[in-house]
Amino acid sequence: MPEMGNVKAQLTELFLKNNVEVPSNRKDLFDKFIRDDKTVAATRLISELENQLMANWKLQDRIATIQGQPVRIHNASVGKLYEAKLDFEQLGWTDLSHWKFEGLEENGLTFEEEQKQISGKPVQSGDIPLRFLFKLKEQADDEPFNEKLIMLIVNPDPKSLWKNLDSDKNDPYWKEDNITVCEPLGDRYILASSKRGRSHANEGSFREDDFAFMNLENGWSIVAVSDGAGSARFSRKGSDIACRSVVEYFGEESSATSLQEFDQILEQHKAKASPDSSTKLNHYVYNTLGKAAFTVHKRLEDFASKAGHTLKDLSCTLIFTLFKRYESGYAFLSFGVGDCPIAVLNKDISEVTLLNWIDVGEFGGGTRFITMPEIFRNEKFATRFSFIEKEDFSYLMLMSDGIYDPKFVVEANLENIAKWKELLEDLNGNNEGGVKVELDPGNKEIVQQFSAWMDFWSTGNHDDRTLAIVF
Repeated sequence: MPEMGNVKAQLTELFLKNNVEVPSNRKDLFDKFIRDDKTVAATRLISELENQLMANWKLQDRIATIQGQPVRIHNASVGKLYEAKLDFEQLGWTDLSHWKFEGLEENGLTFEEEQKQISGKPVQSGDIPLRFLFKLKEQADDEPFNEKLIMLIVNPDPKSLWKNLDSDKNDPYWKEDNITVCEPLGDRYILASSKRGRSHANEGSFREDDFAFMNLENGWSIVAVSDGAGSARFSRKGSDIACRSVVEYFGEESSATSLQEFDQILEQHKAKASPDSSTKLNHYVYNTLGKAAFTVHKRLEDFASKAGHTLKDLSCTLIFTLFKRYESGYAFLSFGVGDCPIAVLNKDISEVTLLNWIDVGEFGGGTRFITMPEIFRNEKFATRFSFIEKEDFSYLMLMSDGIYDPKFVVEANLENIAKWKELLEDLNGNNEGGVKVELDPGNKEIVQQFSAWMDFWSTGNHDDRTLAIVF
């Protein structure tokens, strides 16, 4: 039973609210009234109701506070693994007794109640309201959950923002947007792919890169890669002419005879039968490859003249390598102009040998093209050729800057065997998409696998991509 003092105070306050005044001649009556059992019971009930009202108010106020409390979780991306943990202590949610999320599954997410963690791979982009349901410890088990919306921002897959518009097949210089092949080449195989860059696909423009290869007479083989200049109107045709011309040049009878001459010079060089064999070898490489490169330049010049274009309209780079197996190993003859590297990896992939230097320019934009007449007059022209011998090799690779830029970033990395090992691991599936290329000529899926790998995502690198691998 409440103390009389509490009852009296409670009634005095009640009377005051109702403008009821107890006169002095009613004091005894008032004292008797507050001691009455019915009065005491009524005041107790009033106290209980007030306490219940206050408790209900505090509960509703707390629920509203949580519902209105800003809760930020980091952004997600479509198709990428996502994890976000809710720190209840930091949020001040230690008074929660039950909690769960609803509707996460339809967005590719789940919620681990014990770890208080959202995880999964979002399937759609946008501002996704997540329904967080909770109960406070003061709430009964049979009471319904309270709902709070937590906003999750899911960024779209960057790839989905790019359009893939077909190029104009009616264009006189049209060529396939994407091409991937795997064929025997010499005593090896070649896997080559040239893909139109996303920047071109987004506009429905053309693939400017190109490649070509051929088995030649007398055991020689040739591989060529060209990158058409983005600023040149018809560079797609220029790269096509460049690759086709150099392959056709070495397929001619005179070139076959010349390559037989190289066999003799090389044999004399190895046998040290002539004191000037090294000089003869160097002269042969310079004269033969130099003539081939100049022939490509002239064919581009002739085509431009007949078609009414400027030679600059056909601007393109050109790299090519001839290789042949001898009893003692392999010989490689190479030429390069532009920013496309050529490399040979030794048998145990412990060493890389670059077969050309690349034109990158001190501040970028320094690329040179086979269409530039000054290339053939420059004092560095002789350094664009190379000849090396290898007892054996694992891979010969030629690539355009669409591969070089994202995979090597800077020129210095081309000399780092670790970066080439990374590229091989990447081809073997160590990449974001887990796309694997099994470099085995018996692999019936090798073309499809390589074509898929060539679509790798690299932020800021959306140029045409060409990669030729002799293995």
